Amino acid sequence: MSNIGIDLGTTHSLVAAVLGGKPRVFLDDAGRALLPSAVRFGDDGLPKSVGWPALEAAGAPGGITFTSVKRFMGRSPAEVREEAALFRYPLDEDDDRVVRFKVGPNRVTPVEISSFILRMLHARAEECLLGRPGGAVITVPAYFDDAQRQATRDAALLAGIDVLRLLNEPTAAALAYGLHKARDGQRVAVYDLGGGTFDISILELHEGMFQVLSTAGDTHLGGDDFDQALARVLLEQAGIEDADGSTFRAAVRAAEKAKRELTDEEGTTIEVELAGRRVEALIARPDFERLIRPIVERTGEACRLALSDAGLAPGDIDEVVLVGGSTRVPLVRRYVAELFGREPHVDLDPDQVVALGAAMQADILGGHSELADDVLLVDVVPLSLGLEVMGGVTERIIPRTTQMPASATQEFTTHVDGQTAVSLHVVQGEREMAKDNRSLARFKLTGIPPLPAGVPRIQVNFTVDTDGILRVSAIETHTGVSASVEVQPSHGLTDEEIEAMLEQAIDHAEEDIDERLLIETRVEAEQIVHHLRAAMREDGELMTADEEKRFEEIIAQLEEAMKGRDRQRIAALSAKLDEVSAPFAQRRIERDLELAIEGRTAAEVADKLGLGG
Repeated sequence: MSNIGIDLGTTHSLVAAVLGGKPRVFLDDAGRALLPSAVRFGDDGLPKSVGWPALEAAGAPGGITFTSVKRFMGRSPAEVREEAALFRYPLDEDDDRVVRFKVGPNRVTPVEISSFILRMLHARAEECLLGRPGGAVITVPAYFDDAQRQATRDAALLAGIDVLRLLNEPTAAALAYGLHKARDGQRVAVYDLGGGTFDISILELHEGMFQVLSTAGDTHLGGDDFDQALARVLLEQAGIEDADGSTFRAAVRAAEKAKRELTDEEGTTIEVELAGRRVEALIARPDFERLIRPIVERTGEACRLALSDAGLAPGDIDEVVLVGGSTRVPLVRRYVAELFGREPHVDLDPDQVVALGAAMQADILGGHSELADDVLLVDVVPLSLGLEVMGGVTERIIPRTTQMPASATQEFTTHVDGQTAVSLHVVQGEREMAKDNRSLARFKLTGIPPLPAGVPRIQVNFTVDTDGILRVSAIETHTGVSASVEVQPSHGLTDEEIEAMLEQAIDHAEEDIDERLLIETRVEAEQIVHHLRAAMREDGELMTADEEKRFEEIIAQLEEAMKGRDRQRIAALSAKLDEVSAPFAQRRIERDLELAIEGRTAAEVADKLGLGG
C-alpha cells in the first residue's frame, strides 16, 4: 500500500503520493488537482456535496455551504463568534465549550466538516491507486497550536485515515523544493500565504539535518481576507449594509474571481447579482493593491519576528520560497522581494508544493523510499508551553522554537501547610499572565502527604511528540503518586464524542458510499452540460433547429434531475444527452478535418478545436 500526503487547506485541499520515485498530485475526473475545502448541507441538516459542487451551490437559497472551516478548527465558541458572524455561519450559542454550527435540525462541528473533505481526498487517492492507501501525512500550518493540531487528528480519525504524522506546511514545501540537496548551512525562508493562514519559517541545512530555526505566523490571515475586503466594496456599491449569508458568499466568490483575473491582467470587470441588485464594477489592479496592501503588510510582522527569533537579518537569508495560492498575487511577490532583498523562488505550483512535500515525507516514513531517506526533518514548538503558578503567572516549561520532539521537567512544591492535592493548569502562549494565554488542559494530582508548605517535591514533565501533541505528567517524589494527561483542549471534542461519531460513520457507511456516487454522477453531468453548451456557442451553425431544441430539452431535464438525489436518473439523462449530441460532435470533427485538408496550419486547427496554448 502506498502512503499518501494530504494538504488540508483553508480554501483548497489536495492529495498526492510518490509513484515511480516522483511525487505526484492526484487529479479528479475533470483533471483538477484542487478540491475546494467546501461542504454543502441541506435544510434537513444532512451533507449534500463536497468540493466543486458544494462551492457552485454556495450562493443558492436553501441549505448552507461551509468554506474556510479550517479557521474554526480547535478554537472555542468565544474565539470564533465574530468570524462566524462574518461568514454568516449560525453558531449554537447553547454550547460554550465546542464550536457547533446550526444546520437545519442538526449541529455540526468544524472537525466533522473537515472529515468530509478528508474522506473525499482519501477516496480520490483510492481510485487513483486502484486500492486503499496506507497511512497519511497531513500538513498543518506551522503556527497551529496544540488544540488545532489535535482537531486535525480528530478529523482524520473520523474520516478513517491512519495519520502517520502531522507535518508543518513550510517544512513540507522545503522538502518538495529539494532543499535537502542544497549546500550545507544554507538558510531558507519559506513564506506560505494560503487562503486563511499565513506561516513564515526559517530553515537551515546541516549535514543532512533539515532544521527549522524559527517559525511565526497568523492563523487568521490569508487570501480570504483579500476576497472579503473586495467583497465589502461590492456590497457598499450595491447599497447593502447587512448582507445575509448567501449574498455575502456571492460577493466573496465574485471578488475571488476578480482577484485571480488581476493576477495576469491590469484590470477586470466584476458583474454579479447581490440581493436582486445587479452590480457591475471595473477594478484596476492598482486600486485592488491599495485595498489589500495593509493585509499584505501584516505578513511582514511575522517575518520580522521569525528572523529575530532565529537571530538573523533579511540579508542572512540565502533563498526565499513562496507557497500557497495567494502568493500568485503580484503585490505579494513584490512585497516579499522587498522584504528579503531577493527574488523568491516560484518554480513549483504554489498550490501543489505542500501536498508534494507531504507525499515525499509519507513515502520516506514507509521505509522503502527511493527518495533520499537520510533526510531528517526537525520541526519546532510554535508557541511556548507552561503552567499557571501562584499569582496567575505563566511558568514556561518548553519555550517556543524548541526542536520537536521535546521533553522538559520542572520541580514545584506546595504553598499551604498540609496541602494534599495540587491543581495543574496547562497553558500555551507568550503572555506573562496565564489568563492571556490559550488554556489547554486542567488536571489534579492527589494523594500528596500533608507536609509543611515547601517540603513536598512535585516533578512536572512536559513531552511534545513529532506531531506537536502535548502530554503532561506530574509525580510527588516522596510518595511516588502521579497523574498525567494527554492534552484534550477544553473546547475540543471528548473521546466519547469522537467514539460516537465513529459509530455513526460505521452505521451510515452504505449511505456515505451512495452519497459519494451521487456527487460523482452530478459532477460528470455538469461536465457534459458545460462542454455541450460551449460547443453550441462555438459552432451553432452546425446544429439544426430541431437538434438545438432537443439539446435544450434534455439539458433542462438533466439540470432539474441534478437538484434531486436520483443517481440513476441523472446518469441516464447524461448518457442520453451524450447520445443525441453525438451527430453534432461528429460534424464538428469532420469540419475541423476539412479545415486541415484545405491547408490550414496545425496551429489554426488546434486553435479552432480549443486546444491552443
